[in-house]
Amino acid sequence: MKTLYQQLARELVQEIESGAYCIGEKMPGIRATSNNKRVSPSTAVAAYRQLELDGYIESRPRSGFYVAHRRRRDVEEPQIENLVTEKPGLVEGQRRVLQLISQINNPNITQFGAGVPDSSFLPLRAMEKALAHAVKFNRIEISSYSKTLGEISLRKQLARRMSQIGCLTHHDDIIVTSGCQEAVHISLKMLTQPGDIVAVESPTFHGHLQTIDALGLKALEIPTHPREGISLEALQLAFDQWPIKACIVIPNFSNPLGSCMSDANKAALAKLCHKAKVPIIEDDIYGDVSFSQQRPSTVKSFDSSGNVIYCSSFSKTISPGMRVGWVSSAKYLDKLEYQKFVTNVSAPGLQQLALASMLRSGMYDKHLRFIRGEIEKSVDLISERIIKTFPLETKITQPSGGYFLWLELPENVDAFALVEAALKHNISIAPGPIFSAKASAKAKFSNYIRISCAVLWNDKTRKAIDTLGEIINAHAQ
Repeated sequence: MKTLYQQLARELVQEIESGAYCIGEKMPGIRATSNNKRVSPSTAVAAYRQLELDGYIESRPRSGFYVAHRRRRDVEEPQIENLVTEKPGLVEGQRRVLQLISQINNPNITQFGAGVPDSSFLPLRAMEKALAHAVKFNRIEISSYSKTLGEISLRKQLARRMSQIGCLTHHDDIIVTSGCQEAVHISLKMLTQPGDIVAVESPTFHGHLQTIDALGLKALEIPTHPREGISLEALQLAFDQWPIKACIVIPNFSNPLGSCMSDANKAALAKLCHKAKVPIIEDDIYGDVSFSQQRPSTVKSFDSSGNVIYCSSFSKTISPGMRVGWVSSAKYLDKLEYQKFVTNVSAPGLQQLALASMLRSGMYDKHLRFIRGEIEKSVDLISERIIKTFPLETKITQPSGGYFLWLELPENVDAFALVEAALKHNISIAPGPIFSAKASAKAKFSNYIRISCAVLWNDKTRKAIDTLGEIINAHAQ
């Protein structure tokens, strides 16, 4: 026979699982629960402790209890592919991405395809104030080119933030770029010559593949696990076989898998690439979008030789339209600065000054607490709906941060055909093959799709998932 606190715990679990309390939402306090459930405060405390042990809630110092993100044990995840890597080759088929990009600003389309946060997740009012302040008090600075390295006020704030995550960095070792994509681009251009081989995760962000394509490089795809990240064993095999010039990774909540490497694997990756004399380009654009209180570490924090070039931006947390990112590397600073200068001289000064103000005021950290909770809630609700409406054979990732869900659909479903069918219903999705260097070859990820959860959960979103489920079920027959 269950004790009173166990009965209460079970009742609260049922309320959480029914959606009465969503992921990231604050639970009623001990006193409120005691009064509402007509139990003693000690019984309420015991029930909450049980929920915390079972992973349903988490306590936050001086704040209370919140519904925690829980990994679903009954859902199968896509598995890592064979550790045998393919031969390096030129990137193919990336022009299909233009179709997705053209749909980003269409308000009639439910945006599951683009990795852009819904405007409701962004600090629009704070940005407006920061931009107005920058215009009012920095008229001379914004009327001319910014320094190639970037505005010193922003670089100091970036150096401070990087130091907080274990990357001891001087502000003069940071270059402000026009987004993370440019940071990766100038890093790769600085390290390579046309025809060189670059190791990438598989699947990987299509923007990295487009950069490799634009620079005339060859991509070598390394199998990547949906939770553990890039396979170190496969990467070692690749180093043994090929003259690799650089390795690009997204170790924290990768796009499209959502994988997050452990500290041990990050340290091992840094050591492996240092030994092989292969520079790492670390794209940490999703590092701040963690569903837990603890922000994950970086590969850079385990780098003692300067072999890791760190890239990031605020596109996924503050605004994609601000186009402000950065690259940090003391070892390669001069070469990176030259590549930045010949590309576009400098990043826009107005946005830099506004962002410096937002970071200095503490607004950014406050906003992170909001967006983390909202994205986690959206990921959880969309996941639950997918499980209910998609074919039973569907395999789905369970990320602990970032925006994305990576889905393996029944084998006879064609992702590109699915994209066309979904667009007819004003729904955009990202087809799996564009996350491979061989996007034109149907064999790889042809029955996979990526779903962006950086959308506002409402009736429109729910109906879009239901409609998408109907389309997929029809294609799977």
